[in-house]
Amino acid sequence: MIILKLPEEISERAKSVGIEFDPNKRAASFLQIDQESNVYSWINGVEVMSIKEAIKKYEWVKDYMWKIVKSEKDKYTKMAAEDFNGYFIRALPNSKVDVPVEACLYLKRVKTQKVYNLVIAEEGSEINIISGCTSHPSSVGMHIGVSEFFVKKGAKLTFTMIHNWEPNVEVRPRSGVVVDEGGVFVSNYVLLSPVKYVESYPVAYLNKKARASFTSIIVAHEGSTIDLGNHVILKEESSADIVSRAISRGGNVISRGRITGEGKRCKGHLECRGLMLSDEGSILAIPELEAKHPDVDLSHEAAVGKIAEEEIFYLMTRGLTRDEATSAIIRGFLDVEIKGLPEFLKKEIDKAIEMVGEDLM
Repeated sequence: MIILKLPEEISERAKSVGIEFDPNKRAASFLQIDQESNVYSWINGVEVMSIKEAIKKYEWVKDYMWKIVKSEKDKYTKMAAEDFNGYFIRALPNSKVDVPVEACLYLKRVKTQKVYNLVIAEEGSEINIISGCTSHPSSVGMHIGVSEFFVKKGAKLTFTMIHNWEPNVEVRPRSGVVVDEGGVFVSNYVLLSPVKYVESYPVAYLNKKARASFTSIIVAHEGSTIDLGNHVILKEESSADIVSRAISRGGNVISRGRITGEGKRCKGHLECRGLMLSDEGSILAIPELEAKHPDVDLSHEAAVGKIAEEEIFYLMTRGLTRDEATSAIIRGFLDVEIKGLPEFLKKEIDKAIEMVGEDLM
């Protein structure tokens, strides 16, 4: 069994985004530093390789590429299409991969890291993926990540992305999802560290009786601009939830969410809550509901505010200091119940929230 050994600096940064490189805890590990990748796979039922290797191995891979996210979508996808590396992850038909697959994308020296990822959950399969994206402490550059997800009939894909960048890094993810009949897609996004700019607006297409949930937990530090959202298009009897928790610690947040109901008896709910911890910065919530069929059930709620003094006072009467009370309220605000989240992923998110809760006073 091969155990991946890395320089301490890379290993520590990887741990900060939930990456273990441990064959006892992971089904496979993918690591890309700038444009060079390494793959270590330990469990049957899942294929993990670089996208370049997948293109060489399977002629049909190109039939999936750039189908949801068009290469000409914008200048960033055009840049990525010119020269990229990235991962190919495929859960084989009817396989149940309980141990997570992990992928780490690490920006070190290049000014622009260009990534294309393709994930396929074949019919009847189940797979959990942790994607951790991070950078060298002195990095100045841009990460462009194009990802396409295909969840086949009756399959389930849980995808958790944890970002830990640097204040001078720009991040431009471009993602698309197709979920076939009876399939389930669970997406979790966590960003708690400073970053210069993040812009992401994945689009998901849910076919008959498909389900999806999108949960984001973000903290915008001073100097950060974070523009995030999701657009879900619902067909007949499909359903989706979009839940966002955003904290501004002097940074600017745009929280977008859009649900389009196109099929009968489809259901969708959108929830956005923001917490201001600074006199600087801003939070802008933009919820959108669009009905294209008379028999749809769509709803949304949005709220932005500050920590209530009465909440702090109540906790202080219970014996907490003011700082302890504030920290507890912040952790509680970020502690979102994510439906269908495996226990090991919940622990990763809880660990990140616990760390940031102590730092946000």
